[in-house]
Amino acid sequence: MTAVLTVEGLTKEFGGVRAVDELGFTISEGAIFSIIGPNGAGKTTLFNLITGVYTPTEGRVFFGGEFIGGKTPYNLADMGLSRTFQNLQIFMNMTAVENVMVGLHRHLDKRIDHALFRIGGMARKEREAREKAAELMAFVGLGQYVNHDAASMSYGALKRLEIARALATGPRLLLLDEPAAGLNPSETGEIDELIRKVSESGVTVALVEHDMHLVMGISDHILVLDYGRKLTEGTAEHVRHDPEVIAAYLGSEAAAVKG
Repeated sequence: MTAVLTVEGLTKEFGGVRAVDELGFTISEGAIFSIIGPNGAGKTTLFNLITGVYTPTEGRVFFGGEFIGGKTPYNLADMGLSRTFQNLQIFMNMTAVENVMVGLHRHLDKRIDHALFRIGGMARKEREAREKAAELMAFVGLGQYVNHDAASMSYGALKRLEIARALATGPRLLLLDEPAAGLNPSETGEIDELIRKVSESGVTVALVEHDMHLVMGISDHILVLDYGRKLTEGTAEHVRHDPEVIAAYLGSEAAAVKG
């Protein structure tokens, strides 16, 4: 299968402590790829390295076969790499649809001559952007919230709103940082269904997640981290039966998921 992301020897040190340690793996096009591990295993640090928030101490990252070292998060979004965050990054002083429209900004023509001399054209483009944002809200199951203030929405709805905004950038690879964190079982089920839907639409998905029932149920491939190093990787079946994984992380949860 074609690799959409390749990581080689990736290392990140903070004050002499290696948060990510000589990590290497590949994410295949079209896969749902999950990254799991105990708190402090380096999962979010890994996402920050991939998306240009952090600069690696060592190692290389390739996206679509292109080396992306030194590129900013904005550059990477233009290339088709988008993400959500562990802590919601929602503009609470805007409406829901305006939040999604923010994700469409790179598709809009913002040249100064258009702004000054083609007001009608700009108005049309804004209208089209609003319509596209509303379509994305419907896609994530939030069609009824289009004109709502973001501040009035539930936490679970805001999680899906952030995914809609990330999808608005037109990603080839979408990174989801703990999409089910803080959700009740019903909301977690909605996120499960949405991740499957996003994958079926042709977007490759990589997620960091602690909910093992969610991870084991939707993942094509799972990478297990422990203290910044790869403990193992493979299918859900392989991971749930790996003795090292059970000892380091899954423990009694593994037995529960097996059933």
